[in-house]
Amino acid sequence: MSYPIVILGSGRGTNAEALLKAESQKKLGAAKIAAIVSDQPEAGILALGQKYQVPAIFIDPGQQGARLTDAAEQAYIERIQSFSPKLIVLAGFMRIIRRPFIEAFEGCMINLHPSLLPSFPGINGVRQAYDYGVKISGCTVHWVTPELDAGPIIDQKEVRVDETDTLDILSKKIHIAEHTLLPDVVTRLSKGKLSPPNK
Repeated sequence: MSYPIVILGSGRGTNAEALLKAESQKKLGAAKIAAIVSDQPEAGILALGQKYQVPAIFIDPGQQGARLTDAAEQAYIERIQSFSPKLIVLAGFMRIIRRPFIEAFEGCMINLHPSLLPSFPGINGVRQAYDYGVKISGCTVHWVTPELDAGPIIDQKEVRVDETDTLDILSKKIHIAEHTLLPDVVTRLSKGKLSPPNK
């Protein structure tokens, strides 16, 4: 049974590529990447479309800042719905998703965050953890709710912070953990081994 996914991202797309690689190696269960969507016209994530033969679409966010305009939000919803996704993956999508967007895909949207939530939500999660001096950090995949980075946690992967770690080294360690955790969660979702919290 097909399990189409739409990935939203704003940056280089390393986590999107981890999913695309897993799919190309037939390691993503029933999941199939149906499209990549970005709010940045020059984002590296869009270049993955050609590389993996997947539609890669820029949709104008309508403004700078953390939020989409109302019109842009509706354009995102309609375009994403055109792919009939079972799951939407926020992988470095640097916009705050508002309630109408979330309700349009309720129980179908997950986010990857670079800290062990509920600690260090919001932007710069890695830097927040590093500056605080934690000895264990990591990453979290959670269901998206209207409260920022506060949805039910699906799974986490820990990363030990060594005394000699710089912020850059810690960032790289967490990226490696993300590239394992996200495909694992998506695979389990596609196989029905995980369910949305309201189901």
